[in-house]
Amino acid sequence: MLSEKTDIRQLDLEALKVWFTKNDEKAFRAKQVYEWLWKKNARNFDDMTNISKPLRDRLMQEFVIRGVEVDDEQKSRDGTIKSAFRLHDAHVVEGVLIPSSSRMTACISSQVGCSLSCKFCATGRLKRLRNLNADEIYDQVVNLRDQAHKHYDQNLTNIVYMGMGEPLLNYRNVLRSVEKITSGDGLGMAPKRITVSTAGIARLIYKLGDDEVRFNLALSLHAANDTKRNHIMPINQQNTLDALADALKYFYAKTGTRVTYEYIIFKDFNDTLQDARELAEFCRHIPCKINIIEYNPIDDGEFQQADPDKVEAFAAFLENLNLIVNVRRSRGKDIDAACGQLANKNKAVGSPHFK
Repeated sequence: MLSEKTDIRQLDLEALKVWFTKNDEKAFRAKQVYEWLWKKNARNFDDMTNISKPLRDRLMQEFVIRGVEVDDEQKSRDGTIKSAFRLHDAHVVEGVLIPSSSRMTACISSQVGCSLSCKFCATGRLKRLRNLNADEIYDQVVNLRDQAHKHYDQNLTNIVYMGMGEPLLNYRNVLRSVEKITSGDGLGMAPKRITVSTAGIARLIYKLGDDEVRFNLALSLHAANDTKRNHIMPINQQNTLDALADALKYFYAKTGTRVTYEYIIFKDFNDTLQDARELAEFCRHIPCKINIIEYNPIDDGEFQQADPDKVEAFAAFLENLNLIVNVRRSRGKDIDAACGQLANKNKAVGSPHFK
């Protein structure tokens, strides 16, 4: 049975100050505890060594710290590390540490499962069980940062919200987690080092613009043709390309941030020069860059990897139109850690016993 105590990380600094004042404690103690929770990542009140023992005992009586634990860790031949993160209620999400010559990237999840059912994505086959809290998202980053230090003696350089779930359908917690990650009271990372990826929910892209977010936005596009995109991404039926284009124009006008289009290229589906022309036309709406992503097959999937010569011709066509194009090779495929493969494979989501 889960504890009835309040998770102390659900309180902001002002709420903590109120609690301390009501309990006849100095308000500055709230700042000390807050720093232990976020900057020093304490997972036990007894770790808070500059807090008196009686006060620590009182905090333990009233609050809990529900930290995220690394329950399983797999290392790919290419150095990519996939982690199964166990949450306080026994649900499991996955995150990935991706090392390269120029960066150290943490790929994190925002939901337990996903509700969007994209045909090419293993996560889309899972039922969405719940949203992650901001502290659960934050903890993934902390754990992956610690792995980067342990295995590579390097700091994280980038964070991508490209793991399990649709980040914009967990809008409040995702933005709160970004706030903590970028805060001086948290990890202090620059917002421009963070990318939030969405399958494309127009009304929430408008909201990102209204909130004038400072992080990067990536759109999982994969087809610049409504018929094809409807086939692989049911979300497109309510968020057509025209609707997304208008939302992205608004986002760019409000933030001045260039958007990245992610384009998984599938054999005999979206790999022709006509597909490239349609993508180029969509790119005319706002300044952007394009990541062409190698497809990672999933069990019983209907798609296959595009032929290398077609990928090369597709990229060259776009580059000849002066578009910024990167061809991304997949990492961590041998441990099902690559793009679209996160599905808690061989692990029962929600089960406390999967090892």
